[in-house]
Amino acid sequence: MYRVILSAAAALLVATSVQPATADDRSACDRGTGDEAIAACSRLLTRNPRDAAAYNNRANRYSDKRDYDRAIADLDQAIRLNPNDARFYNNRGNRYSDKRDYNRAIADLDQAIRLNPNDARFYNNRGNAYNNKGDPDRAIADANKAIRLDPQLANAYELRGEAFEAKNDPDRAIADYDQAIQLNPQFADAYTARGNAYANKRDYDRAIADYDQALNLDLSLVDAHGGASGCRRC
Repeated sequence: MYRVILSAAAALLVATSVQPATADDRSACDRGTGDEAIAACSRLLTRNPRDAAAYNNRANRYSDKRDYDRAIADLDQAIRLNPNDARFYNNRGNRYSDKRDYNRAIADLDQAIRLNPNDARFYNNRGNAYNNKGDPDRAIADANKAIRLDPQLANAYELRGEAFEAKNDPDRAIADYDQAIQLNPQFADAYTARGNAYANKRDYDRAIADYDQALNLDLSLVDAHGGASGCRRC
């Protein structure tokens, strides 16, 4: 199924890339979604192959389709054209994280931070890569930096909670998940993570309540489905 979808997208690009770019293509490339945005960015690049922003935007849309290799290829081009834009390194680092290539992800996020040391999101994203790599201490350090730069960044509290959970400190993890949810009550992943922490403390009623809330917000969360089912059997 995945390969069929990619083939359909490729066919659409072939069919549309020969059409001239229009004023609407910039808007669609910058703010559109799906194949329509990819096609618009492609038309812009046909007209101007040095449009780094169009490569970056097309990479984001490829990422939405989980076509991370094409996303990285476009970000390579964006960086070649504008090696001083920290956002491009951040985005490529995230795509390497999606591919579980955490060393490359961290290298790109290091560069993003060198170019712009005041963007909390870059530290948060590098912290995620460290945590996924199995280095929760560095993840906590990056989360702390992100929170100092932007105390309203819910993702940073959720990241730090996951890192504390990896260090078998569920109480501190729950405190961070509480803060993440307070800042963003629609943060389904934070409810799932807090449910996991409560389950690890054998507080199954609270765990089930959090898993149920996560599923109310996002039915696709596999971990919440599994956690709720497991707790109800306890």
